[in-house]
Amino acid sequence: MNGTLVNYENKLPASAVEAIKSAQKMDIRFISTGRLKSEMYDYILDIGFDGYIGVNGVYIEDGDKVVWHKTIEPEKAKEIVDWLHSRQLEFYLECNSGLYASENFRKRGQSTMEAYAAYKGRPSTEEISVDYIFPEMIYDANLYRDDLNKVSFILESYQDHKESKKPFPDMKAETWGGVGEKALFGDLGLVGIDKGTGIAKLLEYLGHDKMNTLAFEDVQVDIPMLSYCEIGVSLGSAALKIKKCQII
Repeated sequence: MNGTLVNYENKLPASAVEAIKSAQKMDIRFISTGRLKSEMYDYILDIGFDGYIGVNGVYIEDGDKVVWHKTIEPEKAKEIVDWLHSRQLEFYLECNSGLYASENFRKRGQSTMEAYAAYKGRPSTEEISVDYIFPEMIYDANLYRDDLNKVSFILESYQDHKESKKPFPDMKAETWGGVGEKALFGDLGLVGIDKGTGIAKLLEYLGHDKMNTLAFEDVQVDIPMLSYCEIGVSLGSAALKIKKCQII
């Protein structure tokens, strides 16, 4: 959703709403996003979706009913937080109840947010700050959570991402906010769950097959969705690796 439906400043263009309304006339009523439930703001939900797949397949909601939600076990979540603290890496925890930041994330994250804005093509960093990008970030909360979907952490070097795989071989370790060793963030999430598996679970719940399913996106995390759906469309801004997955 970020950069596709809603821009990176959390603004929803009128043209996007119009396009969705047109799609809904063809019975396209669910969306798949990396966003948490806490980030599905009213101005997005007011468009009128029947439901959505959130956190890249970890959470599925149909109306007010939770169809599927898989979280990281509390003991594992504690181990991740302790490991990040031991390496003095600033991070935030992605939970449906909110985003929970580590102690110095606001201060350390300033330069990272500026680099992220530049990476996304924003020419001016005048308004860029952690609070601007994450206006509802929660600080000074208990970081040992029992509702953890995923963890994102600021990379001091690409080696931090590589090292995260060693103590957590059963977790999915990825990066974002840049390509390859220029990535700004690492993250740890659940193995075997992605946007493609999320769509499959939703279809199973609805009693539908994947005929007439449509996916369009532009980043690497969308590859499983583009590959799974009957029709996959990559945006013009997508990297070559994404465009190779396009099925039309």
